[in-house]
Amino acid sequence: MYKFTSSGFFMSINKFIDYLKHEKNYSSHTISAYHTDLKGLQDFLQEEYEVIVKEATYPLIRSWITNLMDEELSARSINRKVASLKAYYKYLRVIGELDVNPLEHHKSLKTSHKVQVPFSKKEVNQILGTSYDAADFSSVRDVLIIEIIYITGMRRAELIGLKVNDLNLHSNTILVTGKRNKQRIIPLIRSITEKLSIYLKMRDQISDSETTELFLTNNGVKLYPSLVYRIIKTYFSEVSSKVKKSPHMLRHSFATHLLDEGADLNAVKEILGHASLASTQVYTHTSMTMLKGVYKNAHPRSIKKK
Repeated sequence: MYKFTSSGFFMSINKFIDYLKHEKNYSSHTISAYHTDLKGLQDFLQEEYEVIVKEATYPLIRSWITNLMDEELSARSINRKVASLKAYYKYLRVIGELDVNPLEHHKSLKTSHKVQVPFSKKEVNQILGTSYDAADFSSVRDVLIIEIIYITGMRRAELIGLKVNDLNLHSNTILVTGKRNKQRIIPLIRSITEKLSIYLKMRDQISDSETTELFLTNNGVKLYPSLVYRIIKTYFSEVSSKVKKSPHMLRHSFATHLLDEGADLNAVKEILGHASLASTQVYTHTSMTMLKGVYKNAHPRSIKKK
């Protein structure tokens, strides 16, 4: 999938991809993104300047960035592509194939920090409280997917990667494999383990003995990302007018609602599988209940006189 067929550039890319896969344990999705970014730059440099990525100077890279801006890519998307290039140049430095990193002094493009408004508790409860066809596999699966993301806060890729053996219905826990194959155990509430037991019986009727994934399509094969996205978007379109309706937004809502109820930030960090607390603190920006509580209890003009 990631192999090139000619030139030293392509060989070094192959080595870099192997490094990301075997040494850094990056997911196939991330590796594919790196590959696409570097191939896009190489095509641009070859067409415009007849040079390869390893020989590119900063002015040439800046022209590529300008071209991306002309194509109306967002600053966030461009920064991600540049990050792929930075990682490649860093790798070349480490293995001794590059003396100077042309992006050493590059500054990322400024991005607008739009506040992502999570689903409200009312919106989530509307979906989870809606009656569905208990005899229909897809209906049972779809609602269960929504509930398990909301109960655990797991990522879409983590949900898709779940195995039947990751479930422990006796201890009410689930083993989740996150980024870079890091694993964490998340507790489950009893109500969802009962629904999982029902789902497993239905799943056994459409799957063969060799299928290990927990969540399957109607054809008995592993879920795919766009299906999970479509499930979330379809259901939340019925109850929410928010622009963004995605699995990540449901994960975002999980974290925000926990913090609203006073959950410890470090505990939320562990459940989400974040490497640093800074990643989890993003969710405090939209935890309005918490912010209002702090404001009410701490602001001098808000404190009632005794």
